[in-house]
Amino acid sequence: MSEQHHAAAPAAPSFAHRARTARDRAGLTRPVAAGLVGRSAEWVKGIETGAIGMPRLPMLIRLATLYECDLADLTGDERIAAATYTKSTHADLPAVKRALTTYRLTPADREPESAEVLHARVRSAWKLWHGGGGHRSRVAALLPDLLADTRQSVRLLEGTERRKALVAQAQTYHLTQLFLAFQPEPELIMLTGDRSMTAAQDADSPRAMAGAAWYMNHVYRDASEAAEARVELAEQAASLLRQDDPEDLARWGLLQLAVALSFAKTGKAGLAWRYWDQAQDAARRLGDGYAHPWLIFGRGLVDAYALTIHLDLVQPGKAVEAAAALDLAAVPSATRRSFHLIEAARAYGMQHEGVAAVALLQKAHHTSPETVRFNVHTRMVLPELARTGPRMVREDARELALALGVAT
Repeated sequence: MSEQHHAAAPAAPSFAHRARTARDRAGLTRPVAAGLVGRSAEWVKGIETGAIGMPRLPMLIRLATLYECDLADLTGDERIAAATYTKSTHADLPAVKRALTTYRLTPADREPESAEVLHARVRSAWKLWHGGGGHRSRVAALLPDLLADTRQSVRLLEGTERRKALVAQAQTYHLTQLFLAFQPEPELIMLTGDRSMTAAQDADSPRAMAGAAWYMNHVYRDASEAAEARVELAEQAASLLRQDDPEDLARWGLLQLAVALSFAKTGKAGLAWRYWDQAQDAARRLGDGYAHPWLIFGRGLVDAYALTIHLDLVQPGKAVEAAAALDLAAVPSATRRSFHLIEAARAYGMQHEGVAAVALLQKAHHTSPETVRFNVHTRMVLPELARTGPRMVREDARELALALGVAT
């Protein structure tokens, strides 16, 4: 009887291999990844070499969120997706999605709006975004019409008016990108980032391109794309700006901050702080009372992002010091203040100071409820604090989780 030879099926990648691959794709070093999930670099090495087995679901979710991948990329189980557990969907997401993917091919039965009117509408939308309360819901109600009207004006206007309308369109895409952040539609976030930059380039406006580069940096950073791409984009946009003009200088300083955050995300402390110093110098030249009306760049914002840099560089002690010294009154945006309060809670959480962490999350929720509701870090840590945090704050953590619709 002849011997039959069967080709052996290739072995499926081990969890250890998948974990290392996901971290490499995210561009994170072991120490940085370890600090962001509250473990040691040796622990990360252990799971990547097989010395430590697959962790339980809560930690798997934290790793998948950090690496911007699905649980299936780590576990091999295609039935599980991280977004199911960590991301909340806004009720108006379908309407905004339709507005982004609906095209009016025939002219509307009315004249296109002027660039002046479009800019006034965009300014009003920015004020709603930075205000307290349900900022996402209020802006979401405006976005479908604003997206359609800017698209029509860009199509029908000519010359200088068209270029001004393109600048308004770029900002409309920024607002859309912010609305989409922390929701389970990463492709739409990439789409709006690309469209905003395209509109800015078509407008031939260095300021618009700088604004688009700042938000594109968020897209790249959140998607864990290579730091080199983020840095190159920011530096190209910054080179188009004049530092003797306040409006240009604000955008230039913001782009230095973007580069600093990109380097911090990949653990390059020296470069991160060098660019942060340049952002701080730009804010100082603009004056202590200055804050850009919609980009919010100023001394308060630069100081607040120092906390995020310490966190991303896994410097919890310094992060707590930065959080304790933070003066958020200098940040004229409820959404931004709420975000930085969440970052402060993250710092205290890394130091295992659950009482302070829960108190700061409560304050962030009071400042801007929808910022907290759609923040992945908050949705990840609240169930753990509700179960294992200090006894005196477990009930507070459970109540906040209930308000956010997070299972504990």
